[in-house]
Formats: sequence, C-alpha cells, structure tokens
Amino acid sequence: MTGSRRTVAALFLLPALVLLGALVVYPIGYSVVRSFYNASGDGFAGADNYKALFTDDGIRTALKNNVIWVVFAPTVSTALGLIFAVLTERVRWGTAFKLVVFMPMAISMLAAGIIFRLVYDQDPDKGVANAVWVGVHDTFAESSAFPKAHPGRRSPLVARDGGFVTKAAVRAGQPVALPLVGVAPDQMPDGAKKAAAATAEPGRITGTTWQDFTRGEGVGKLGAPDPAELGYAGMRIEAVKDGKVVASTEAAGDGTFTLPASADGALLRLPASNFKEPYNGVDWLGPALVTPAVIGSYVWMWAGFAMVLIAAGLAGVPRELLEAARVDGANEWQVFRRVTVPLLAPVLAVVVVTLMINVLKVFDLVYIIAPGSSQDDANVLALELYRKGFAEGQPGIASAIAVFLLLLVIPVMLFNIRRLRREVRR
Repeated sequence: MTGSRRTVAALFLLPALVLLGALVVYPIGYSVVRSFYNASGDGFAGADNYKALFTDDGIRTALKNNVIWVVFAPTVSTALGLIFAVLTERVRWGTAFKLVVFMPMAISMLAAGIIFRLVYDQDPDKGVANAVWVGVHDTFAESSAFPKAHPGRRSPLVARDGGFVTKAAVRAGQPVALPLVGVAPDQMPDGAKKAAAATAEPGRITGTTWQDFTRGEGVGKLGAPDPAELGYAGMRIEAVKDGKVVASTEAAGDGTFTLPASADGALLRLPASNFKEPYNGVDWLGPALVTPAVIGSYVWMWAGFAMVLIAAGLAGVPRELLEAARVDGANEWQVFRRVTVPLLAPVLAVVVVTLMINVLKVFDLVYIIAPGSSQDDANVLALELYRKGFAEGQPGIASAIAVFLLLLVIPVMLFNIRRLRREVRR
C-alpha cells in the first residue's frame, strides 16, 4: 500500500478511532487509574480498593449473586430457547409462537422491571404470581371464611388456643347459642342462609352459630338469631372432654348444628382452623427468593433471543442426518440428544457465552424489581458499583469493581471471538 493510500485509510479511520478512544479507551484507562485512589481522590490508596472487593460484605454478596446469575440465567434461557426452537418446528402456528416468545425483547429492561415488580406483588389481588399461587393453594386447602370472627358482648365463648370455647359445659336437650361478630355480611360464605334458632332434641346437643350483628331495641335481639342475620355455614364445632375431642360436626347453611349424646357435659370449641388468616401466597421479593425471582424475569426476556438464534442454527442442520437416525431406529428423544444437540453445539455455545457476558453486567432488573428491604440480598456487582459510586461516595471502590467486571468479561469475550473466527474459517 502506498503512502497516499495509507493516509486516505487513516483519514477514514480517524473519526472511528477518535470515538473509540473517547468512549471506550479513555473511560477504561481513567477507571483503572481511579481505582488506586481513595474516596476523595486526593490520596493514593494502592491496592486497598481491590482488597475491599473480597472483604466488604455487600461486594461479597454481589459476587455470590453474580455467580448464581452466570450459572443459572444463561443455562435456563438457552435450554428454554432450544426447547421452543425444536418444538415450534413441528406445529403450524410455530411462527406466531416464536413472535410471542420473542416479543419481550422489544421492551426495555426498565419496562420489564416495572412489569415484574407488579407480577411479584405480595397482594394476590395485584400480583399475578401470587394470584395463581393462592388459587392453586386454595384448590387443595381452602382458607377459612371467618378470619376476623370473634365473640361479641355477653358471649358464652372465651378465647383459647387460637379459637374459642364455651365458658360452661353443655347439656343434652338444651339448645346452645354461639354468636360471633366481625364478619361483614358480604364476606360470608356463599352457602350462608338466614340464621335459625336450634330446636331441642332429647339426648343430643343442638345449637346455632351465627353472625350476631343487629343491635338496639326493636331492631334485633342480642344473643338470638334475627331475620336479617346469617348463619356461619361450614363452621366446625368440637365437643371437648378432658382435653380430648369426643365429637365434632359442621354447621349447616343456617348455622344450626347437632352433636351426639357423647357430647353431653363437654365444652364446645370452635377450633383455630375456623379463623386462620387467608393464605397470602409467597413472598417472591423477600430475602430468600428475590434473586430467583429476578432471574425469572430475565429468562422471560432473553429466552426469545436464544430461541431465534437456535432456530436459525436448526434451519441449517441437514435433514438427511435426522432422517438417517430415525431410519436406524432412533426415537425422537435419541435423535434430539444424539444428533440435534451435538450439531447445534456451536450455536448453543455462542448463545450461552453471549448471555454470560450480558448477565455479568445486569443492573436494571435488580435495581427496579428488588424492593429496598431485600435489595441487599439481591445485590449484584453492577448494582454495587452504582451504589458505591453514587450513593455511598466511594468512587475508588466503584472503579475497582468496574475494572474487576472488565477482567471477568474479557476471557468470555476472547472465547467468543475465537469461536467466531473458527466458524468463519470453516
């Protein structure tokens, strides 16, 4: 190449080199230099900032969480992408499915974080995750309809062991009134009917348990069922003698119940199971589950990316090899495991490595989804860098974290570049 040609080439490269130097080389160099200075920037700190990477509790938690992210997020995203790519090849609406799965990539991390902050809301009336979880739970273990019920004025019941028990023993042939208050009429069970006074039955214990809310002369009578009051349908009543349950039953829709003669002389107990609080779901954003929950939101976004790349690789797999394996007697699982996956290994490696680089720098999702009470437990290196540099006024340590992140990313990038070069040579 002649001197004039080199000059022209240099002139064309100059704008790109200036931008590369200003936006990449200079910030990296400045961060490296800054990482050796103290918080004020006036004094030389030596390697103290780097020592803090392994002694500071917040940074160690962030490092541990980054390891969890690097191990699970790329693996799960790639596995789901592989499954989606293979299965959608066999259905007519595969293109539409791929579009739906890839759609989360069209939104920003900020928007995804806001969406999943709502999805993981503790209140089942707001959070989709807990709405589904509570629905499944209540299908197998229905919650009590009377969590707020309690005895009112002049009640024959007293509190004991989370439930209520009669003050005196009951006798056969004498109807028992077990009034409660505290449940709004619109919160009563669907099977609740107008409360009815129990009739005496020789040799049996009869009674009524109902919502005794009417008050005032001429409006309703305290301690007796009134026409506007509803029975506690399904309320469990137990007869207890010497600490043992000798008989039990459930109230009918009108609140009436009947116990056998064995209950004569026993105390009637409304056990704590009648008053347990409704199941409120899982604390997705609590200290124990916040990191898996945030990783779940990441997988929701990036599984589509993995699926598209793997589907492109799958389109280049020779069909003759798959058919030859089937002709040789291999079932679909064996074809997938022994033929499809090995042929897709280069593509899978590119996807995994790309996602590993991506998760090492994850910040937005953790910052937005994790509430303040559990953000320390969900901490990652990029978030800790932000906190040290902007919230805690320790730019030296923040720069050390940035350099450490760069050192973590460089080997993965080199691996990816070498693999891409090998693919090009082929």
